[in-house]
Amino acid sequence: MSEHKRVDPRAIRSKKMLKNAVFSLLAENVEISQLTVQKIANRAELNRATFYLHYEDINDLLRQIVHEIFDDLSMKVEPLLQVKSSIEQEQLVTFLSYFYEYRQIFAVLVEHKGFKNQLTNLLKNTIEKRRNVRNIDSTKEVVSLDIIAASLLGIIMWWIKDGSQYSAEYIAGQVTLMYKRRYL
Repeated sequence: MSEHKRVDPRAIRSKKMLKNAVFSLLAENVEISQLTVQKIANRAELNRATFYLHYEDINDLLRQIVHEIFDDLSMKVEPLLQVKSSIEQEQLVTFLSYFYEYRQIFAVLVEHKGFKNQLTNLLKNTIEKRRNVRNIDSTKEVVSLDIIAASLLGIIMWWIKDGSQYSAEYIAGQVTLMYKRRYL
């Protein structure tokens, strides 16, 4: 018998349905503070008992969603840390596409200071690692990590809220032009 506990496919499906219900409710401009277990369960077409089988409360569900988002973003960022990748633009598009795909949830979550700070720190760490890999001397005149991260976050949030008519490819091209690859 395997040492790993087999995950019940029904549990995976139920959790996915509950998370999608949260995304759906937030896309309708429901405030996070107005989410209830009953609203989420109704949207997922599951009962409250199923919700509590998987999560302690709404905060537990949201915490798990946020952890999954940052795990996914970290995986999307990793290829951007390569030294002169021939597909760097494509990797940036993949990273940006993730934001676009989950734009409704990002638009809501970024309004919360903790989420915004965590996202800003992810961007700053990525920029710093890219600089280290490229041997960019931070003692020379380079743009501050804080300013670049805030700029990128601002661009991404503008794009997913107001500029969604632009493709991820277009935004990636604009970001690349703006920073000339030297500072990222």
